[in-house]
Amino acid sequence: MNRPADPHKMIQAPSLAGPNEGYMPGFANDFETEALPGALPQGMNSPQKCNYGLYGEQLSGTAFTADPPERTWTYRIRPSVKHSHRYQKIDLPHWKSAPCVDPDVISLGQYRWDPVPHSDEGLTWLTGMRTMTTAGDVNTQVGMASHIYLVTESMVDSYFFSADSELLVVPQEGRLRFATELGIIDLAPQEIAIIPRGLVYRVEVLEGPCRGFVCENYGQKFELPGRGPIGANCMANPRDFKAPVAAFEDREAPSTVTIKWCGQFHETKIGHSPLDVVAWHGNYAPYKYDLTTYCPVGAILFDHPDPSIFTVLTAPSGVPGTANIDFVLFRERWMVAENTFRPPWYHKNIMSELMGNIYGQYDAKPQGFVPGGMSLHNMMLPHGPDKNAFEGASNSNLGPEKLDNTMSFMFETRFPQHLTAFAAKDAPLQDDYIDCWSDIEKKFDGTPGLK
Repeated sequence: MNRPADPHKMIQAPSLAGPNEGYMPGFANDFETEALPGALPQGMNSPQKCNYGLYGEQLSGTAFTADPPERTWTYRIRPSVKHSHRYQKIDLPHWKSAPCVDPDVISLGQYRWDPVPHSDEGLTWLTGMRTMTTAGDVNTQVGMASHIYLVTESMVDSYFFSADSELLVVPQEGRLRFATELGIIDLAPQEIAIIPRGLVYRVEVLEGPCRGFVCENYGQKFELPGRGPIGANCMANPRDFKAPVAAFEDREAPSTVTIKWCGQFHETKIGHSPLDVVAWHGNYAPYKYDLTTYCPVGAILFDHPDPSIFTVLTAPSGVPGTANIDFVLFRERWMVAENTFRPPWYHKNIMSELMGNIYGQYDAKPQGFVPGGMSLHNMMLPHGPDKNAFEGASNSNLGPEKLDNTMSFMFETRFPQHLTAFAAKDAPLQDDYIDCWSDIEKKFDGTPGLK
């Protein structure tokens, strides 16, 4: 089903043709871009008078004294105070925030879900969000929430921003457009986008229906992981992250701005579009990333490395080496390790692991973990391959093997993830998932010298 996007046309900055058309490459770069010539001041941030009658305004993503500070200077048609009026509390009942502990829900367990199905109901980015798990506390800005989005309709004269969190968006089906204050991001499966805290945007359907996953990060921003002895290359390379060029709309129309603040939703009415930034410069911006450019590294002689080797982005916590969130990608790759059990081994983990399947099969669970599905293995709960995966890996010919047609990911956090009532009662939970380990056999034989 294809639904036309909202026809509003944003005036966009000119950009180079080719793979970067409409975008500027680099992770956390200090960018500058203007949609009208001369709109961006040079040599200073806050001139006495800005060109075109624009207003200078700074958007700060960190405290002023952070090192380095994350901030972007914008030059806009109206200051943001004109995009904010009296607020009225509204209810988005399926979008939950931590702490959200339902006394009737048991979060202790190993869980797996089939894809949340589409319905005949028209759903936007706001009404189509379905929270699956929450962790930490949105009020103290630690932890996360995981969501499924189901979107069939564009937001029309409607805008949103979260004061609580940045959003990591992982499409699984359909194509979306994020028309943001700082430019346009078009997003399709096998790509991800990061939408920073405090940034106003509208979500349009380019090709629907749309379904995907969202990690709502309450804590420090996502950054590239430290590479350590891996060195400068492979994994996610900074040049493959794309920030949008400036784009704006100057439109007088009754509009609604919704804000998420401390887990609650409020809306305000204004008479124009808030996407009115004509030029900007800085390092606090949205971006997209093509997951097919992720270059995995791994063992080339023996043993199976920790899954942390596949980290794309990490959101640090106050504990060195222990993330608030890791975003980990399991994509196509070669397996060559000798005398090695190659799939993920059985383990218990201090981290809580929520996985999603974008397409194909996951090697530790070749059956039942389908595209669009999710699984949750909470902190210190054992998990690992099912019997068929174990037997196959234990007895296979260990020549080089290409894991093909596979792309799954993990939202891993230091906090326990609590199921919402939707995840426990309404989402298509596989009640028999725990039984996938029931037929694992006892193989122990204490005879001396027996292998």
